[in-house]
Amino acid sequence: MSLPVWAQTALLLTLSNVFMTFAWYGHLKALNSKPWIIAALVSWGIALFEYLLMVPANRIGYTELNVAQLKIMQEVITLCVFVPFAVYFLQQPLKLDYLWAGLCLLGAVYFIFRG
Repeated sequence: MSLPVWAQTALLLTLSNVFMTFAWYGHLKALNSKPWIIAALVSWGIALFEYLLMVPANRIGYTELNVAQLKIMQEVITLCVFVPFAVYFLQQPLKLDYLWAGLCLLGAVYFIFRG
């Protein structure tokens, strides 16, 4: 049984976002004592896997979703991946601002996906 296009897209975007988040922010903790050029090279290596998932996700999604819907889906997934990463990996405090940002994104989802 095949997953619907929106589910395939969301799954690939979620996996892509995990790599993206580690590439963009993981070096702040894991490579903090290394020169920035080392962090950049490691981040680029991780980002390769992000792109290997992101490109097919967008191509699959674009068969049934428009670009705005893909982008809003990406932003919602980014927040859903980033918040646990920030709290658990970077040990940042859980803030009510994440909830407000999520509510704003829910508004964006409504307007982009309404008929």
